[in-house]
Amino acid sequence: MGKSQARRFRRPALGPAGTGQHQQGEPGPEEEPAAELLDKLQHPSAEVREYACASISKLLQQKHVIPAFLQRDVVRCLGPLLMDHSLAVRETAAGALRNLSACGGFEVCDDMVTSDIMTPLVALLKECSTELDANQLSPKKCREANKNYVEDVANEAINLLWNICECNNTAVYIFNKEGCLEPVLNYMKKFSTNVDLAISVANCLQAVTEDNPDLLSSFNASTQEVLETVMLCPESTMKHVLLRTLIAGTIWNIKATIPPGSLGSMVNAILKIFSESLAIDAGETIIRMNEAEKNRLKLAVEAETEENMSDVVDNCVLSEDDNMEEIPKGKLRRENDVSDLLPSDKWELKEVTALLTAQQTALEIIVNMCCSEDPSDDEWEELSSSDESDLFIENSYNEGGGLLMTPLCLSDEVHSAFLNNLIPKKILEKTAFPNSVALDICMHNPSWKPLIKKLNAVQCRALTCLHSILLVSDVDCLGGASALQSLAQHLSQLIFSKTELPADTEFLEAVTSALRALLQTMASKNISQCMTPEQLLALCEAGIHSSNASVRVNVVSILGIAGSVLAKGQDTAETLKMIGKFLLEVAMKESSLVVAGEALDALFDVFADGEEAEKAAVQIKLLPTLKEFQPVFRTRMRKEGKGQCSTDQLCVLDNVRMNLRRFIAYQETLGKTPT
Repeated sequence: MGKSQARRFRRPALGPAGTGQHQQGEPGPEEEPAAELLDKLQHPSAEVREYACASISKLLQQKHVIPAFLQRDVVRCLGPLLMDHSLAVRETAAGALRNLSACGGFEVCDDMVTSDIMTPLVALLKECSTELDANQLSPKKCREANKNYVEDVANEAINLLWNICECNNTAVYIFNKEGCLEPVLNYMKKFSTNVDLAISVANCLQAVTEDNPDLLSSFNASTQEVLETVMLCPESTMKHVLLRTLIAGTIWNIKATIPPGSLGSMVNAILKIFSESLAIDAGETIIRMNEAEKNRLKLAVEAETEENMSDVVDNCVLSEDDNMEEIPKGKLRRENDVSDLLPSDKWELKEVTALLTAQQTALEIIVNMCCSEDPSDDEWEELSSSDESDLFIENSYNEGGGLLMTPLCLSDEVHSAFLNNLIPKKILEKTAFPNSVALDICMHNPSWKPLIKKLNAVQCRALTCLHSILLVSDVDCLGGASALQSLAQHLSQLIFSKTELPADTEFLEAVTSALRALLQTMASKNISQCMTPEQLLALCEAGIHSSNASVRVNVVSILGIAGSVLAKGQDTAETLKMIGKFLLEVAMKESSLVVAGEALDALFDVFADGEEAEKAAVQIKLLPTLKEFQPVFRTRMRKEGKGQCSTDQLCVLDNVRMNLRRFIAYQETLGKTPT
């Protein structure tokens, strides 16, 4: 506790939330179509099978429908169709399974692996790769001249593989064992003509290379050359920005395979890509792309109007006695065409989505670059050892309280690349609130409205990134004392820009984490802080009611840091009294043992030293209160610790428990017991 811990991002499982609610146990209207559609999967007609797969795919986007299909063993019904004779059936079957994996989440992905979905999926991936090489696609299998079924089937299959490997370690083991890297990389070679397929492959690669040392031996010079070629592609579309970002992330994951002499240049190339991605103004891009969409739709309407006028003229020429039957528009396609089930082509929206995804991905990888591995059990034992038994007696209790992690530091290669590519500056720019004009566009356009969540996600990732940068960078690297004071003002504006504290818990956790790390850095370097005690107390009084325990930990720690600085000043006893009362109340009444421990840790910081702190401690009866609370805290640790806290948290709490005993002894040694 006390010291902030750098957060390491894990790629979250995909899963667009389904809509609608359905009470478990009640027969739903979806059960009848589920049974009927699954029966049609065995139909001798390929078109019927394709239609059934496409219908199932659409239904599976509704989360409440999934149980009805799972009860009828949908995975074992769809799995064999991945190797159907019809490429169209393969594509729609893979699409249905992809939706099932995305909308069903971890448990459904586990069930899919248990149902042996990997066997037909691996076979499909290898066969598509072979067909791609041989270029033996039969024209009879293509209903449309501009449709490459092999690449489209591969795209659906890769997305399915990505989802499953993201959620299930057994799937990753099978990926390694079956040598799936080679066929997957083979699809990447199509990046110049099929960027969507390449992006799917890059997403999958980033997922399977994360924390997967068994795969590293499969990356040789030729495979790395494929990745480097894609990473250096010059195309400037937002999809290509995303593609380069994902490939850069993959190369970071496999950095152990890069020769030491090349590591510096490779890290610089990776961060150059991230810097270029973050340099793009997402708000301005939304405004520009929205205007482009309006112009495109306007031209389409004008073209359709001209076409309709031409049809009227042509129809007038026909004789009434010709008895020719007009084919209605929309009936020119076959009866069971599934194109209406697919999303319309919104390339402008897709470009913006690709940009925001690229920026979020870049920020998450930068956070991971700043994080060391989790401490081993031996390191934890060392951190919480009793070597500090004389901390208080020697009056040298460190600001920040109990240790959480060993100090983090960047490697020389990463540190140099950060500075060369202005990464801290780019991160800071992304912490600002999104462009108000862009937000207004998204609010009033239903298809663009989901971008608001992505814009907010980028801001939150930037704040988390800022937190990590503050932990690993020295003051000079961050621009010196004046830059840190400006940053403190910027963060306070983010927090207090509205009359009420922001309700978004993700934003609140990110901004309080960044503020906590900043105040720690400023306090350690004796840099004066810009936020007033009143502002900090207002933040803490609001934040302590957050449902997010991390937010509560952050605000308590922030108050401890600020209080420890005030304790060194003059005429601060009254403010220290308010801080002390607040922290005591949190320590004694907080439902979370971790937050209660953080509050105790903060108290140790505030009242460790100083005449003003001594006055305040006596007036709030700090020592007798803590002596009375000490057995209560020990009892809570015994009863709640193992059931509610991780091993790491227990180690930290044990450190707090020991420091509580030492702090009481220290106070008694100074003769502060009330007379």
